[in-house]
Amino acid sequence: MAENDSLPEFLAIAVDAAKKAGELIRDGFYQTKHVEHKGQVDLVTETDKACEDLIFNHLRQHFPNHKFIGEETTAACGATELTDEPTWIVDPIDGTTNFVHGFPFVCVSIGLTIGKVPKVGVIYNPIMEELFTGIHGKGAFLNGKPIKVSSQSELVKSLLAAEDATQRDKLTVDASTNRINSLLFKVRSLRMSGSCALDLCGIACGRLDLFYLLGFGGPWDVAGGAVIVKEAGGVLFDPSGKDFDITSQRVAASNPLVKDAFIEALQQSE
Repeated sequence: MAENDSLPEFLAIAVDAAKKAGELIRDGFYQTKHVEHKGQVDLVTETDKACEDLIFNHLRQHFPNHKFIGEETTAACGATELTDEPTWIVDPIDGTTNFVHGFPFVCVSIGLTIGKVPKVGVIYNPIMEELFTGIHGKGAFLNGKPIKVSSQSELVKSLLAAEDATQRDKLTVDASTNRINSLLFKVRSLRMSGSCALDLCGIACGRLDLFYLLGFGGPWDVAGGAVIVKEAGGVLFDPSGKDFDITSQRVAASNPLVKDAFIEALQQSE
């Protein structure tokens, strides 16, 4: 397939776009933000919108025939269907709440799917100057150096990442906290970074051993990280144990050694 031969070119253009957006994020990070609410706790800023416009404009100049799905465009215009066509899926700022509070776990996430399969991933944290990249079949990298998942084989020694629910109704919050309570007895400790994309990168580079998230915003949260995790030797799956579906708003990730024990623990936490 011709598109697969062009993956390194696609990556290079996406890295350029991410770095340009990163400059906007870095500038805005230290300034007063103008914040709007998208839901009970979901926030959006002028920088989110400006970054998405910048990224899409940059990518469209090079790939006018590709399709585009972005968090802010989708929020404004309604759902966008993922097709088999080459599709850029963008979260201009993953970790907007962190951005608003000056907490440095903030990133640009850019993923390219072909045939609905993630093929290229770029995740850039401009505050901590960390650039994660991955190309299907060609490995995963942090600032140009190869990365791989941890070799931890015991759940009880594993570091778990999770996130709180974006819905604040009692049923959802109780289910979320009960699941975490159950898992805390089985792992070493828990981290909540506030960024799904950076959690996936944490799995990919071995900082984290386990990660799950239910009910996140959309494919833009996972499209960039999915290929990076896989290329680092990790596994992505539905928390139920089924195959990962980029459109399902459910994801879990780990190294292969703890996958089965993690799925069992997740099932027992339901």
